[in-house]
Amino acid sequence: MTSTDLALLSATDLLHAYARKTISPVEATKAALDRIDALNGKLNAFRMVDHESALASAKQSEARWAKGEPVGLVDGVPTSIKDLSLTEGWSTLRGSKTVKADGPWDVDAPYVARLREHGAVLLGKTTTPEFGWKGVTDSPLTGITRNPWDPTKTPGGSSGGAAVAAAAGMGALHQGSDGGGSIRMPAGYTGIYGIKPTFGRVPAYPASPFGSVAHIGPMTRTVADSALMLTVMGEPDARDWYAVPYEGADYRNALRPSVAGWRIAYSPDLGGATVQPEVAALVAKAVEVFRELGATVEEVESPLPNSHEVFAAHWFTGAANLFTAFSEEQKALIDPGLVEVAEAGARYSLLEYFAAVKQREALGTTMNEFHETYDLLLTPTLPQPAFEAGHEVPPGSNMKRWTEWTPFSYPFNLTQQPAATIPCGRVGGLPVGLQIVGPKWGEDMVLTASAAFEGVMPIELPTI
Repeated sequence: MTSTDLALLSATDLLHAYARKTISPVEATKAALDRIDALNGKLNAFRMVDHESALASAKQSEARWAKGEPVGLVDGVPTSIKDLSLTEGWSTLRGSKTVKADGPWDVDAPYVARLREHGAVLLGKTTTPEFGWKGVTDSPLTGITRNPWDPTKTPGGSSGGAAVAAAAGMGALHQGSDGGGSIRMPAGYTGIYGIKPTFGRVPAYPASPFGSVAHIGPMTRTVADSALMLTVMGEPDARDWYAVPYEGADYRNALRPSVAGWRIAYSPDLGGATVQPEVAALVAKAVEVFRELGATVEEVESPLPNSHEVFAAHWFTGAANLFTAFSEEQKALIDPGLVEVAEAGARYSLLEYFAAVKQREALGTTMNEFHETYDLLLTPTLPQPAFEAGHEVPPGSNMKRWTEWTPFSYPFNLTQQPAATIPCGRVGGLPVGLQIVGPKWGEDMVLTASAAFEGVMPIELPTI
């Protein structure tokens, strides 16, 4: 097995190999680090990598496996953390020149702490746009992150570094966050699997400045790895006041690949979104897979009205709230697009914001009632393949903000439902994603459907 082959193994396969003693955590970690060293200069997936710490953790894991005493579910698995998440001993710069690197950095975010407790080998911090504000990944601090399928294209964002790292074999498990599509958009553009769980399913600390639209979840090369990672990340932490009660779920139990008898809705445009015809054709073909698997699939009108303004009222005011902590000197260092969004957010009155909250509540109720009839909702993940890197919107589109080309993702941040993306083909060599939306608290259903689809259409990775 070559170093590249080893780097591309799933976490599930690595753990089986560790148990059989055919591969060691040190070998897997070295392969991941070699892959980072070879590709990060081209793709810019990692803001920082800690070779010494990763190898030390891998050696400790190797010793545990040698005794047959792994400490947890992901012991020895190379893992990355998005650079919005606190990590003890490493700076968290959030893609911004406004954050001082000297810390102190003495706290882990809840899901980082859980991954450490389960023995994950942390490799480093992946890139993000500044404070995760937009749907592509470039920042004043780290520059442009690039798509491994075509480095001239964007990988999406804001978890673009994590998506690129997953697709390119720079570790097996990757943590992302999703406030308007920031797991699903980059996963869709890079051809990997990513799931945004129900809000509060994965405890977070500190709370996102963008409020209760922000979710934490896994990004991986297989559905099984996301189920494994979500099982670990979802363990409880008292620091999250919003977290849902812990149920002890092991999401690996959801990987029974059968949707026979399920009733599934399909909305090709979610109420009027313009979808590139080649993308629409691939998604429609993917929907047929569920019929072949025994589900009843019905094409439906969008259950939701256009919610762009509702989302803007939540997201843009979050940016304005973020800016209250900055001096004028700091604001001069910030991405101009984020400055514009924060200024727009500051123009909302309190009454306008509360009106948007009431509209959001109605959206959530609508989807709760929708899922009394339908187990799942299928849509495209994105209406077009990846566009040129370094741009917030597709060049020549006459769009202003990233929210205009992401009509399928942010509605389900507003409703707080679990939603995943899985690749369903390629247009012009670039991945296309199918979005699978489940009822609130229905991560197991989303994972079951994802595993069933993956069984028919295995995830393919870029040759790089």
